[in-house]
Amino acid sequence: MRLRSLLYVPGSSPRFLEKAHERGADAIIVDLEDAVAPSEKESARAALGKNLPMVGQRGAIVIVRINTHDEAAMLADAAAACEAGADALYVPKVSSPELLHRLDRHLTPIETAKQRSPMRFVPLIEDPIGLQNVASIATGPRVFALSAGGEDLATSMAAQPTPEVLRLPKLLIHYAAKAAGIMSFGLLRSTADYADKVALTAAIREAKDFGFDGATCIHPSVVALLNDGFSPSGAEIDRARRLIEAADAAAADGVGAFVFEGKFVDLPIVTRARALLTRASH
Repeated sequence: MRLRSLLYVPGSSPRFLEKAHERGADAIIVDLEDAVAPSEKESARAALGKNLPMVGQRGAIVIVRINTHDEAAMLADAAAACEAGADALYVPKVSSPELLHRLDRHLTPIETAKQRSPMRFVPLIEDPIGLQNVASIATGPRVFALSAGGEDLATSMAAQPTPEVLRLPKLLIHYAAKAAGIMSFGLLRSTADYADKVALTAAIREAKDFGFDGATCIHPSVVALLNDGFSPSGAEIDRARRLIEAADAAAADGVGAFVFEGKFVDLPIVTRARALLTRASH
C-alpha cells in the first residue's frame, strides 16, 4: 500500500467533501475532530454514511479522524466510521495503548456483525506522555502507522511549533514506527504553513531521505508535491536498476562489495536499491 499523500477534509463541509475525490490524494482523512465546530460534530458523524463512499469513489483509502476528548463521542465516532465503511481511523491524542485497546474491543462486535474487515488505526502522538509511550503505542492493536500532531504537541509543551522544536519528537515517533515495522507519516516541521511551496518541497525531500512514507496536508495544492516528493524519481529508478544489474553480475563472479559509478557498494546499498524498485512498482 502506497500512502504518500493524506488529505484532511472537514467532515462538516459539503463543498470540500464533494471535491475530495478529485484531488489525487492516496488517502482522504474525513476529520470529525479539530476541523468541525462542536455544534456540527453530531451531524458530521451522521453524514459519514453518505460522505465516505463519495470521497473514496476513485480508490483513495478512506480514513476518519475521530474525537477522543470524550469517551462517548469517541466510541460513537468509531462505530459510525465502521458502519460507513472507513478503512482506518486517525486516533488523536493517544498517550497509551489502552485507548487503542478500548477502541478495538468496541469495534470487534460491530465488524463481526457487518462481516467486514477490521479497521486499522493511526495513533497521533500529541503530548509528552504519548511520546514517552510511543514504542508500546506502535505495537498496539490494529496500528499500521504513526504520526505526530505537531501543533498539539508543541501546545502541550507550552512551545512554539518551529522546525527545531518539532524535529526531535517527530524523529522519535518515526523511529518507533520503523522499529515496529509500520508506516510513518509526517514532515520534520509543522504542516500548517502550506503556502511556502519552496520550504515545503525541501521538507518533503528531507522527510523522504529520513524514510518517512508520506505526510498529511490540509490543502489540496500540497497533494501533488507529496505524491511527487515521496515517489522515486525516474533517475533514481534507472540508477537502482543499473546498480542491481551490477550487483547481480558481481555476485555471479563471487564478489560481494564492488565499485559502481565511482562509489563503493555493499549489501545495504543493494538492499536499498531493491526496496526503491519495490516502492516504485506499487
